[in-house]
Amino acid sequence: MKIILTHEVSGLGTAGDVVDVKDGYARNYLVPRGFAIRWTKGGEKDVAQIRRARKIHEIATIEQANEIKAQLEGTKVRLAVRSGDAGRLFGSVTQADIADAIKTAGGPAVDKRRVELGSAIKTLGSHQVSVRLHADVIAKLGVEVVAA
Repeated sequence: MKIILTHEVSGLGTAGDVVDVKDGYARNYLVPRGFAIRWTKGGEKDVAQIRRARKIHEIATIEQANEIKAQLEGTKVRLAVRSGDAGRLFGSVTQADIADAIKTAGGPAVDKRRVELGSAIKTLGSHQVSVRLHADVIAKLGVEVVAA
């Protein structure tokens, strides 16, 4: 099935790309979550509009991405969450939580969709998180999860 991506999907493409995926993947995952829309001849007009919006939000150059990477890696991010006695969290830490914690720690504003978690953060302690700033620039960030 041909679809138009409306958001960046890791391993598939960025917003405005027209890609061909399996029918079930598009119908059951991408379209219901708003990551993509079905491709139509009229939808080609939407592609130009999506690409314009992407350019506004996108980090323009690798140099700019490297500057933001240096700021991020120099930021100490500390996130206070509710946890049980054994150090397990009530729920998990999400990408939005990390993006908000970066901003409150004095770091640059980061879109939550750019934060990549290796696995769900469900325990207290230090965790490594990746932030994809550009296609070629990935910042590694240490997040310390502490009890609130």
